[in-house]
Amino acid sequence: MCWLSTARGECLENSILPPMALRYRRPHELTYNWRLMRIAATADLHFSAQSYSTIQDQFVKVRDEADLLLIAGDLTNYGQPPEMEMLLNALVRLRLPTVAVLGNHDYESGQECELQRMMAAAGIKVLDGTGYERDGVGFAGTKGFVGGFGRGVLTAFGEREVKVFVQAAIDEALKLERAMSQLRTTKRIVVLHYSPIACTVMGEAPEIYPFLGTSRLAEVIDRHGADLVFHGHAHRGALEGKTTGGVPVHNVAITLLQRQNPPALYRIFDV
Repeated sequence: MCWLSTARGECLENSILPPMALRYRRPHELTYNWRLMRIAATADLHFSAQSYSTIQDQFVKVRDEADLLLIAGDLTNYGQPPEMEMLLNALVRLRLPTVAVLGNHDYESGQECELQRMMAAAGIKVLDGTGYERDGVGFAGTKGFVGGFGRGVLTAFGEREVKVFVQAAIDEALKLERAMSQLRTTKRIVVLHYSPIACTVMGEAPEIYPFLGTSRLAEVIDRHGADLVFHGHAHRGALEGKTTGGVPVHNVAITLLQRQNPPALYRIFDV
């Protein structure tokens, strides 16, 4: 369910903390860049040789349609280096700047550090509580975590195990805070794997909403301000929503994009 709706029926989120409506722009940020960057955004590739063989002809078109490829997590299926090696071979052939965050599948084998090393060696900018600026556009990203939305956010009360779980969500929110604070561009893009709002997980079973993201991430986004937010993970969710502060959020899970008419492997955004 949506926690709040505008008069136009737009889906917004309740936030535990009141967001800043506008982020103060320092004088050195007041620059103008009239050239739009075309971003191709996707997520949840769950890469394998078999899956790529079915989409490679469509995917190769991205280099003619975009200036930058953005992947919002779950690049691999089981987080194994051989999977990443095959994917990197395909991505390198695209000859397109690529920005990515890892997803929960990329952590499955406990080799996420090796995956990040491989990606960095291949020229992919991996965001993990870090920021990156290119051609006047700033990217801030982290994986994110689960924990629920709005008044349903899990709090650190009770058993030690619950407190450890909640601390993981807080740590990811702090990493996003650190990443966003590094940006000095007027155009700001947030890249996550888990959703920061409930609106873009609608379509999934309501029972699993708390396991698809947390509005702790949205609180950080609204405090710092952003132009767009991308995430994946909610394979049966909704394409679009907004934070309480009005920041557009896009779910670019490839399984969701494939169900559109016509089916797509990525969405193009002008920034």
